[in-house]
Amino acid sequence: MQPQIVLLKEGTDSSQGTPQLISNINACQSIVDAVRTTLGPRGMDKLIVVKNGKATISNDGATIMKLLDVVHPAAKTLVDIAKSQDAEVGDGTTSVVLLAGEFLKHIKPYVEEGVHPRIIIRSIRKCLQLCLEKINKISIKINKSNATEFRSLLEKCAATAMSSKLISQQRVFFSKMVVDAVLLLDELLPLNMIGIKKVQGGGLEDSMLVAGVAFKKTFSYAGFEMQPKVYKNCKIALLNIELELKAERDNAEVRVDNVKEYQQIVDAEWNILYGKLQKIHESGANVVLSKLPIGDVATQFFADRDMFCAGRVPEEDLKRTLKACGGAVMSAAHDLKDSVLGKCDLFEERQIGGERFNFFRGCPNAKTCTLILRGGAEQFLEETERSLHDAIMIARRTIKSDAVVAGGGAIEMELSKMLRDYSRTIAGKEQLLISAIAKALEIIPRQLCDNAGFDATNILNKLRQKHAQGQCWYGVDINQEDISDNYALCVWEPAIIKINALTAATEAASLILSVDETIKNQTSGDQQPQMGRGMGRPM
Repeated sequence: MQPQIVLLKEGTDSSQGTPQLISNINACQSIVDAVRTTLGPRGMDKLIVVKNGKATISNDGATIMKLLDVVHPAAKTLVDIAKSQDAEVGDGTTSVVLLAGEFLKHIKPYVEEGVHPRIIIRSIRKCLQLCLEKINKISIKINKSNATEFRSLLEKCAATAMSSKLISQQRVFFSKMVVDAVLLLDELLPLNMIGIKKVQGGGLEDSMLVAGVAFKKTFSYAGFEMQPKVYKNCKIALLNIELELKAERDNAEVRVDNVKEYQQIVDAEWNILYGKLQKIHESGANVVLSKLPIGDVATQFFADRDMFCAGRVPEEDLKRTLKACGGAVMSAAHDLKDSVLGKCDLFEERQIGGERFNFFRGCPNAKTCTLILRGGAEQFLEETERSLHDAIMIARRTIKSDAVVAGGGAIEMELSKMLRDYSRTIAGKEQLLISAIAKALEIIPRQLCDNAGFDATNILNKLRQKHAQGQCWYGVDINQEDISDNYALCVWEPAIIKINALTAATEAASLILSVDETIKNQTSGDQQPQMGRGMGRPM
């Protein structure tokens, strides 16, 4: 008898061949089912409760995918494409997962019949190439020269992005706000220059956009009530200095042998602190913001001199103030002079809901802005923030990419028709595979109908007829329960969303199809590290 050759460690599980591929496809199907119903204006929301009991209500594909603790290695690729779509274009995260899942679903019968995965992958790549060419050909280029037209177009794209969210009722109000916010930024359109602050209470319509910086009143000591709350033409000192007595004590060890010397040390501490405060006062600043704490002595000192101070300002807020008002963040009080101070026309502290906010308006180089959101429940505010994030990303993308297509499943139907026509011109296995992909693309309009409770078969038949007649912008009209020209109805999306979604979905499908064996080393994965005996733990 020949000795058995042992290659892998005991307990290693390896499965291969077609059954493995089928099981991977099935795993992806169940991930798709988790987000399938969130697509479109009539999509449902998911309530996800994590370990510590925090509940999140969302219908943003990427948020749901991040919160699902997916263990299956093949299904994780779908989570990754949702994240990449979110990072790259911000919207269309549900669509990309749906498309990838549907490609796999329609290709599964061919895998079961023994078609080699490489042939399938080649066909998918071919389809992608044809689709991208078609999108570039039919997408409508934007004319940026007319500012008002361009603005209204941005608002329509932002409104389309919000139509499937919780705040779809207020989308007209918010799309104006989002476009204002994006147009306030500089050419690079940095996302971190749009601050979003959430204050519970009030209605959604009470939300506002501040062209400048607004942040929550930070922790403050006695004496701040006496400080003025409004300044015209104010100068702002941005510091990274701790203005408290104990700060000087940390840096030295002093040995004394009589009380007089001790008194001198105490006086020296006060003098150092007062020296710093005097320098800040002499620089001409009205508002002092510091990343580190500002103590009660300093607070009273500033109050006596009609100055406003706030310590422990979060770093991102300080950076945004710097960007809007100019100046520099100083880490020593000695070099404070006029050139390093920020400037703005109006500083005020106002009450919003239960919070006090510091506003800086009329900033000279305001390349930053702040959205202050109002609303009832905390989960509702968080979902509003996610929805606005999507809309902001869309507005940024539209400015950068300058081509739009009609939404509502119109572009998918057009691509599906184009692939069907192409498949009839070629012979061999590819013909079947390409027509399968063409059928898979119809999932977007079909799912939009299903989520709204329409008769999907009926509406898809009407759509196929219109597209066959060459009406390429016909898609699902949710409001009329029928089909309509979505370009005329202003349901617009940047072409880049569709390009990115199709590319990511085909890549994910190809990746999953190219795996034919999974090797799991159970022993290494399951062992928990030994816990050490910490303080207070029983023996």
